[in-house]
Amino acid sequence: MTNPRGYGIIKGMYSQNENELIAIGERIGKLCKPNQVLVLSGDLGAGKTTLTKGLAKGLEIEQMIKSPTYTIVREYEGRMPLYHLDVYRIGDDPDSIDLDDFLYGNGLTVIEWGELLDADLLDDYLLIRIDKVGDGRCLTFEAHGTKSEALAEEIQDV
Repeated sequence: MTNPRGYGIIKGMYSQNENELIAIGERIGKLCKPNQVLVLSGDLGAGKTTLTKGLAKGLEIEQMIKSPTYTIVREYEGRMPLYHLDVYRIGDDPDSIDLDDFLYGNGLTVIEWGELLDADLLDDYLLIRIDKVGDGRCLTFEAHGTKSEALAEEIQDV
């Protein structure tokens, strides 16, 4: 995905272990508002689902969070819905699921492997890149839209 609107990288964070990654996700989840979209990018095993577990905690979701790899979408209820998508398996056929139901729902939409989607499908989203650095993870945030830029700035203030 490219950044056609010129919004920049807002912040980087470092997580030394899984518990810290979950805590970062929880802080972000507490800041999220309905209709926000987060695109999680990173290699296999980088921690996309682990970060989503923290996001769910921030949304007061009690259910166990599982990777949606084979189901494509998992929906959870908390203070607002969490739509957890993994689009790796849909490849070049985003029409195989109705993304609009999730992108324009009343919850937080988290898309793993979202960089595989055509950028035109997403209007306003926060890209969170997770890179392995030694035993830890480095998170980089890139806003694509005004709502996501506001969220990234809130994250920076935490």
